[in-house]
Amino acid sequence: MPDAVKVTRALISVSDKTGLADLAAALTRHGVEILSTGGTAKHLRELGHSVKDVSEHTGFPEMMDGRVKTLHPMIHGGLLALRDHPEHAAAMTEHGIGAIDLVVVNLYPFAQTVAKGAARDEIIENIDIGGPSMVRSAAKNHGFVAIVTDVADYGAVIAEMDADGSTSLALRKRLAAKAFAHTATYDSMIASWFGFADQGQMFPETLPLVGARAMELRYGENPHQAAAFYRPAGPHAKGIGQATQLQGKELSYNNLNDADGALELIAEFRDGPAACAIIKHANPCGVATGATLADAYAKALACDPVSAFGGIIAVNRPLDAETAQAITSIFTEVVVAPDADEAARAIFAAKKNLRLLLTGELPDPARAGLAIKSIVGGYLVQSRDNGRLGELKVVTKRAPTEAELADLRFAWTVAKHVKSNAIVYVKDGVTAGIGAGQMSRLDSTRIAALKARDAAEAAGWAEPKTRGSVVASDAFFPFADGLIAAAEAGATAIIQPGGSIRDADVIAAADERGLAMVFTGMRHFRH
Repeated sequence: MPDAVKVTRALISVSDKTGLADLAAALTRHGVEILSTGGTAKHLRELGHSVKDVSEHTGFPEMMDGRVKTLHPMIHGGLLALRDHPEHAAAMTEHGIGAIDLVVVNLYPFAQTVAKGAARDEIIENIDIGGPSMVRSAAKNHGFVAIVTDVADYGAVIAEMDADGSTSLALRKRLAAKAFAHTATYDSMIASWFGFADQGQMFPETLPLVGARAMELRYGENPHQAAAFYRPAGPHAKGIGQATQLQGKELSYNNLNDADGALELIAEFRDGPAACAIIKHANPCGVATGATLADAYAKALACDPVSAFGGIIAVNRPLDAETAQAITSIFTEVVVAPDADEAARAIFAAKKNLRLLLTGELPDPARAGLAIKSIVGGYLVQSRDNGRLGELKVVTKRAPTEAELADLRFAWTVAKHVKSNAIVYVKDGVTAGIGAGQMSRLDSTRIAALKARDAAEAAGWAEPKTRGSVVASDAFFPFADGLIAAAEAGATAIIQPGGSIRDADVIAAADERGLAMVFTGMRHFRH
């Protein structure tokens, strides 16, 4: 396998003509024969380059509306032949097959055709066959052939050719790896379209998972773990992965994970009043609505000011100067917002390490999609939790008041984003206490109340905000003890899924204490 391979013949067939003028100029400058097809050949001739049609090279015309043009031994023999193999060399001589040293191909725009809502027949016609075949042939034989599938690599090819008219083995190996990833991604998008869109399957027999590396991270959840961030290759919802980072040091694994949780939670309030969520270790520690964004932030912070230190903040409105000033008064890792005005940006700029992420718009919390988690030896795949509250069933003698009902809905929305077992107290559109991730629902109830007492002491309030609050439980109370603990903390109304074999005992305990309780018929486990 030689190191340097002189480029004497190149085949170019591209749908994206970006950068082609510079590459073609370099090939012409080095006397390279250019083979091409259709629109690419026409474009190259318009640029003033001499081009030989593939049909002339193969002695066989294009046919079937261009479906068959490069699928020919004169092409694939020139790509696949091992030139230092005597039998391969003899076959090339016998059949007049000329070697092709460089292939420049980017494929039919399948994903773009799907994205624009094209009809099925048009989508099928944009499944490239000849292109991927040439890419794979050239990449397999990278010992002798350079394959370019990315416009960004034109410069590297030009630089090597300008040095001595050749490509190096190191470059060809790198380009081959990229080429196989390119065809794998392309095929995965086609397979996904057939499974999800064309066949309407939620869980197709094969689930293609392809991502493009966006960045390598400093480390993973812990410093001894390596990590990287990948974006999905095909169509996907916009979120943290597509946000614009205006300032601050590089995002870490934990930053991205927590910022995603913050965005998913605040998106629940995208059409409501000003709202703020503060996230710590993937759990909300304070969520509130307010008359203004600054008001919402102050209320969210008051819920658990200790945990909020070094947290992630998300808001559902463009940031203003007043809110920015309040946020930067304590140490914050990341702030996520749809946008920020110039005054707010200037205030954040003074905190050089604080990351400011602007998402443009908030994702639709009701969108469909799949959630994927790796386990040893496989993946768990489920539809994402986009469940919305329907009709609530009042199961106690007392029905909730309108004010309680509004807080119950708010508490239920927040509980959906708290690790199970989740208990969320809410009063006047503000979380009063949050208990997350406990093995016992009773413990979560008590921890949430304890946090509310701690917050009250820190703020100098006469009593914790759980007095006169409502409480949400992400799953049913298996025993009455959790509900009783919530009542002792001052809750007056409960929202929970129901469905326990002891529902009657829990309802009786609520009635004894004058609580209102509603069942949702839906749980929100989050593990």
